[in-house]
Amino acid sequence: MSLDADPVKLNYAAHPAAIRRKKLWRQMKIDYQLYFIILLPFAWLLLFQYGPMYGLQLAFKDFHVFQGIWGSPWVGFKHFAKFFESYQFLSVVKNTILISLYELVAGFPIPIILALALNATLRTKFKQAVQFITYMPYFISTVVMVGIILQFLNPRIGIVNLALGHLGVDPINFMGDPSMFKSIYVWSGIWQHAGWGTIIYLAALSGISQEIHEAATIDGASRMQRIWNVDLPGIAPTITTLLILNMGHIMGIGFEKIYLMQNPLNIASSEVISTYVYSVSLASSAPNYSYATAIGFFNSFINLFLIMTVNQIAKKVGETSLW
Repeated sequence: MSLDADPVKLNYAAHPAAIRRKKLWRQMKIDYQLYFIILLPFAWLLLFQYGPMYGLQLAFKDFHVFQGIWGSPWVGFKHFAKFFESYQFLSVVKNTILISLYELVAGFPIPIILALALNATLRTKFKQAVQFITYMPYFISTVVMVGIILQFLNPRIGIVNLALGHLGVDPINFMGDPSMFKSIYVWSGIWQHAGWGTIIYLAALSGISQEIHEAATIDGASRMQRIWNVDLPGIAPTITTLLILNMGHIMGIGFEKIYLMQNPLNIASSEVISTYVYSVSLASSAPNYSYATAIGFFNSFINLFLIMTVNQIAKKVGETSLW
């Protein structure tokens, strides 16, 4: 050992982890404002996303209020078996899958097409007007949106039936016809969210180099050819990522809108897993929280399986994935 060697440096050399901790602590003190900023959303994430996982054990217990979650007896997969054997199992799962697939097939391509069309237009004012008109429905609350739907489709005073009456068509009870419920739910959702969904695609399109478009124009490519051969491949990773995320919600239809649109006449085609869980728990005169938790757990497991499967397929086929 050299006589003039610094003992402090030798100590840090022997303990590299101590050096990293000291540097990290020093950097955290410098950037403490940033840590305060993320503190609130991080607390929200822990409280509302990870905290409820404590209650998942209810799916494997017979919950009794006076015994509490910890004191209730374990029953294994009893509630899962009860759900699988229920006469409503097939109809509830079928409605959930059909509505989700309908929404995915009909709604997923529309924001892409709209974004490509807006990106290709050369009229700035027209583009801004279309964006404003298509974005606005997104900011309508779910309750107001359902109120609008019910008023428009009202058999007596709805604008749709009044227009059909002028054409000699008898009034139609749209919301009372189970065969029409899925289309009403899906297309009203597309109208509300299509414009907002273009934002991500427009951002991805803005990242495509204009030099590629100029080179394609010089080579004689038409506007449609540039969209097909330049724009679409440029946003393909974004499309794949969003498709994977959407596949992870196949079994997770939102509760509020579909519950507000339900009525005794269309319940056969509108009862999905989320509304069924509510009906057997909070809305029931004899709530079964363990049974409802088991159904929700099953729903989440299927979503996890789907997103992992689609992610692996996307990784092998297109080399684009979430992880």
